[in-house]
Amino acid sequence: MIDPGRLWAIARKEILQLRRDTRSLILAFLLPVTLVVLFGYAISWDVENIQTAVLDQDRSARSRQLLDAFHASGYFEFVQVPEDYARGPEELLDRGAARIVLVVPPDFSEDLDADRTAEVQALVDGTDANTATITLGYARAIVQDYSRSVRFAGGTVGPPIRSDTRVWYNEELESKNMIVPGLVAVIMMIIAAMLTSLTIAREWERGTMEQLASTPVGRAEVVLGKLLPYVVIGIIDVVLVSVIGVWLFGVPFRGSAGLLMILSLAFIIGAATLGVFISAVAKSQLLATQLAMILTFLPAFLLSGFMYAIEVMPAALEAVTYLIPARYFLVVTRGIFLKGVGVEVLRVQGLLMIAFAAIGLFASTRAFRKTIR
Repeated sequence: MIDPGRLWAIARKEILQLRRDTRSLILAFLLPVTLVVLFGYAISWDVENIQTAVLDQDRSARSRQLLDAFHASGYFEFVQVPEDYARGPEELLDRGAARIVLVVPPDFSEDLDADRTAEVQALVDGTDANTATITLGYARAIVQDYSRSVRFAGGTVGPPIRSDTRVWYNEELESKNMIVPGLVAVIMMIIAAMLTSLTIAREWERGTMEQLASTPVGRAEVVLGKLLPYVVIGIIDVVLVSVIGVWLFGVPFRGSAGLLMILSLAFIIGAATLGVFISAVAKSQLLATQLAMILTFLPAFLLSGFMYAIEVMPAALEAVTYLIPARYFLVVTRGIFLKGVGVEVLRVQGLLMIAFAAIGLFASTRAFRKTIR
């Protein structure tokens, strides 16, 4: 049974140690700001297998030829056909089921046969600015190539097809709108784990574990008591990074701040318990810090979808990304910041982060031993 008095005593002890440790305080509050400023710019990469939904309202040989040209390019992968233009594209883009929705109007072939300019609409998810820019470039090139073939075959003078594109969520295709929300996930994974990786290892190195072992405090109370201050710091950091992103970089915030805080809490607890687990196993501050950096920075930076789109990774590497909690929090931050989606869209990510936090609490409690060896 967890006693609130003993829990608060451990938390208060950790707060006092934090106040005396200037380096940890700098790491907790200065590093997030530095990383946001440094990484607030674009990083480009190649894009393949672009998830594409099609709404063919014409259903003619002409429209099928155009869609076949998209499919034959090797860049676009057709995933689903929305039945209703009013709801389908928005729902698909909201949930991330498609990155681009191609809309062929019902008078497409009729306009071509009458030598009039036909229109094709492309609705692109602009949450990831670089991917959206590359996707638009591919789409325009395919439409222009098909347009030239139609013009050559029919002898028309003007361009027979006009491409009408609109970008949702990140209308200006500014990379900062993609980078900054992603940095919230990456930074919090690193900071929370690195800070808590010093907690138990510090007790062993300073020789205070004997005092802790002689108290009636249980293992769960020690772990939770040491986690509490860092969870609070983590929430403050989320607010700090979010405010900097909106104020300094002008990133839109369209969702619920309350939902962001709730889901951030689940993620921070999970990341912090990973640090406590490392600290309990390593028993050395230097080793614990190194392990925390290796197990958080590289996976969160490279395998969460922050740097590279997960769907273009090799299958084996894509399977590994399911074990990276930052992958799910990245969907949460970008969804809340840019799309303004709610819990009905993010509930799966929320449940997975809660499961990660529960597993982390269990593992860190089991790894911690009060016995002196």
